[in-house]
Amino acid sequence: MRKQLLFVLICCLSGNFLFAQTDAVSKIRKEGLDNSKVMNFAFNLTDVSGPRLTNSPGFFRAANWAKDELTKMGLVNASIEPWGDFGTGWEQTRCYIAMTAPYYTPMIAIPRAWTGSTPGKKIISSDVILIKAKDSAELFQNYSGKIKDKIVMFYSMDTLRPSFTADGGRFTEEELTKMANSKPDTAQRRGARNISPEAMAARRQQQALARQMNGFYNMEKPALVLSMNGRGNDGTLFVQNGGSVDKGSENNYAWIMLSSDDYLRVQRLVAAGEKVEMEADVKTKFYDKDIKGYNVIAEIPGTDPVLKDEIVMLGGHLDSWQGATGATDNAAGCAVMMEVVRILKTTGLQPKRTIRIALWSGEEQGLHGSRNYVKNHFADPADMVLKPDHAKISAYYNLDNGTGKVRGIYLQGNAAAGPIFSKWLEPFNDLDAKTVTIDNTGGTDHQAFDAIGIPGFQFIQDEIEYNTRTHHTNMDTYDHLVPADLKQAATIIAAFVYNTAQLDQKIPRKELPKARGTGGRNF
Repeated sequence: MRKQLLFVLICCLSGNFLFAQTDAVSKIRKEGLDNSKVMNFAFNLTDVSGPRLTNSPGFFRAANWAKDELTKMGLVNASIEPWGDFGTGWEQTRCYIAMTAPYYTPMIAIPRAWTGSTPGKKIISSDVILIKAKDSAELFQNYSGKIKDKIVMFYSMDTLRPSFTADGGRFTEEELTKMANSKPDTAQRRGARNISPEAMAARRQQQALARQMNGFYNMEKPALVLSMNGRGNDGTLFVQNGGSVDKGSENNYAWIMLSSDDYLRVQRLVAAGEKVEMEADVKTKFYDKDIKGYNVIAEIPGTDPVLKDEIVMLGGHLDSWQGATGATDNAAGCAVMMEVVRILKTTGLQPKRTIRIALWSGEEQGLHGSRNYVKNHFADPADMVLKPDHAKISAYYNLDNGTGKVRGIYLQGNAAAGPIFSKWLEPFNDLDAKTVTIDNTGGTDHQAFDAIGIPGFQFIQDEIEYNTRTHHTNMDTYDHLVPADLKQAATIIAAFVYNTAQLDQKIPRKELPKARGTGGRNF
């Protein structure tokens, strides 16, 4: 009789646990899909805050707004936490350029980050000099003393290559099945490219010449340097940095990225011997009073007497490049993660473990915010001396691949987590999320955690226009976000975060990495 009663009691308790989990997912789905605030978060991070280059005024507008908003939601310990020295902040304050001869036409242009201004307070006007040099010897021999106060450009490709594929797309079932069927011994690192030795040698030669040209320009002092990126067309500029964040080492010349269409038109005219004149007014500003980097941190406290000191983390990088408002890279990820914690607070769910959100800075310059946070709080991969909190964290979840819906999750080689995540995705199979792959994916902040043996995961997202149109471009704006996809992503991630907080045990870990030393790359 006692055995029968015990069996009935166990069944009841198991049933209650499963019901509680099912009930929690139902609450999360309803709140996330029916009452979402994710687009409001995205609006404030993009249109209201502007470009968010690390340590720029736009970054701090976004960081302060996010901290205040997380506090309003009811999160605690919200702070803008320093992680170490980053370098100078920078922003563009004016950018105008037009061709005035042989006829007038305005041009699409953006200053490269951490570069200077055109001389004086007025619009400059100058002939355009086209530089053709295969190496530094030819550069110095043919152009020394000839480009001071001039507008200069370097000979690029002759013409654009048309594209015959769509900018946007979603993963096909075939692609997702291939990812799901990957094996540990054949796991792929998504995004890795195979480059031939010849192409690599040519790239190194180009990079060497580019470094020499920077020194040449700093010495010769042109009024403005024009550049283009071969990837962009139809008015899209892929634009990043052109100078250093180190205090006192800024380029002293203005350097802008022109749209490929505008650049090649000017190049053809100059190469044909036509007299080309341009006028420009480019102004930028450096900020060096505070060179520290900062992350935004906030928490939902755990409620279990035993587990509340353990941590589940989630995050995305708050910083962006200067060409636009960084909507898909990565206001989308930050807005989704803010929506995740809003969902959990609004539904009244009581997580056992503490849930900590982090919005990182310096990701675009090398994952600096997350790497230094990990080093400060958990371990330095150089020596792998573990701090006490290393044992307390269960997992870190990241989102940073654009606006696309979540289709599953990369295990980052952590096979033991696979069955857990597959089960957690089941309630969302109807939302097209079901793929669990052993594959790794790189280039973003989960790597900082994975590098010291903390389970760090990035979600699989439909790529939409990410690598073709928005990633690091002037097109990365609010209007390229897909609201339904972001709602879906926030809902699924909220369930993952909550489920992780409720597990009796932490997420399984891979073997602890060995110390990498100080002489090599730590991540």
